[in-house]
Amino acid sequence: MKQIRMVIRGRVQGVFFRKFVQDTAVKLGLSGFARNLQGGEVEVVAKGPDGMLQELIRACQKGPMLARVEDIRVEEDVQAESHSGFEIK
Repeated sequence: MKQIRMVIRGRVQGVFFRKFVQDTAVKLGLSGFARNLQGGEVEVVAKGPDGMLQELIRACQKGPMLARVEDIRVEEDVQAESHSGFEIK
């Protein structure tokens, strides 16, 4: 198990991005959370098998239909936190 943190920039707030991430993460069996940041970005922390985390990263690069992703910063091996399920904060 591994944990990553992503900060996604672009048109990602107000376009159901966090719900998209939650639905994708649940399908992939990941735990963690997605939340809006004050600067207009979305932060995602996810924990699970490396292959499933890579799938989540690829999905976030596209995002939901109304989103426009400009940049994703991924930090790997961040300090693991305990999460049960995947929540929207």
